[in-house]
Amino acid sequence: MIASALGSYPRIGEGAEAQRLRRAIQKFQAGGLTRDELRAVEDGVTAEVLGEQAAAGVDWVTDGLVRWEDGQTHFTDRLHGFRRGQLLRYFDTNTYYRQPVAVGPVRWQGPIAIEDFRFAAAHSTQPVRPVVTGPYTLARLCADEHYHDLEAFALDLARALNTELRGLEAAGATMLQVDEPALTWHPEDEPLARRLLAQLVGGVTVPVWVALYLGPVTPLLDRVAEWPVAGVWLDCVTEPAAVARLAARPPAEPLRLGLGVVDARNTRLEEAAALSATLARVAERAGADRVAATTSAGLEFLPRQRAREKLARLAEAARLAGAAVSGKGA
Repeated sequence: MIASALGSYPRIGEGAEAQRLRRAIQKFQAGGLTRDELRAVEDGVTAEVLGEQAAAGVDWVTDGLVRWEDGQTHFTDRLHGFRRGQLLRYFDTNTYYRQPVAVGPVRWQGPIAIEDFRFAAAHSTQPVRPVVTGPYTLARLCADEHYHDLEAFALDLARALNTELRGLEAAGATMLQVDEPALTWHPEDEPLARRLLAQLVGGVTVPVWVALYLGPVTPLLDRVAEWPVAGVWLDCVTEPAAVARLAARPPAEPLRLGLGVVDARNTRLEEAAALSATLARVAERAGADRVAATTSAGLEFLPRQRAREKLARLAEAARLAGAAVSGKGA
């Protein structure tokens, strides 16, 4: 059974040396560092984060989203048609983002995450999965002063991001992740989200996974098998009932299921045996080859030491669950 990091990883660690990215950002904002000098610090922290994930034992990693200010402005700052607006709370977390405002037609105008992926791939011992914030979530979290129509706005976002996904594939990505947390808050928009995904993944040949987190996933489980994707990452901590639902009636094959069983928003350290039992419960019905283990969301909200420990427990639980399910089938 695959164990995987989901998205973000704590950029700031314990001790003076681990604070260097925070200091560099502050110095850059004050004009004391150039963009290239800041990027060199980000490179070092990214390499460090990749190494920590691999050392924890997970099979797939991300670059930790070290260079992201947040999941919205990281993309909209680099697309045509946006300006920055007011500070808003990010879902029900204690973090805030600078809300992008659509002021013109959305267009891709150059690579956004492609060079970041190339760097991560060159400095990782494990497969790196690039992460892109999805068009539905971007449309929901932005202010729209141009389109005044959610679907038209989101479709242009999907077209722009499709160019980015195809560029990531051309750069060597063997899998891609699209984050759509806003859909868990608006499951009634699933038909729109499915249309957006079709536009988003057009011409992309590598597996694409959609990440659903920070809200209930069960209202979407009867439809995800119809999505043009290889797998879905599902937050099973926000809504524990999702595990029982998946164990009783998993989505149709060949869709793969990433179970977010480790709590990314609580410092409590889970027991590997309990995590393994949860994973095996679904894998026994869906098939061990269709189940992967992950966290409920990105780990950015945790202390860095705890994030490392949680990933290690996750990797151990995936090994235990895989062995248990294989043993029952022998």
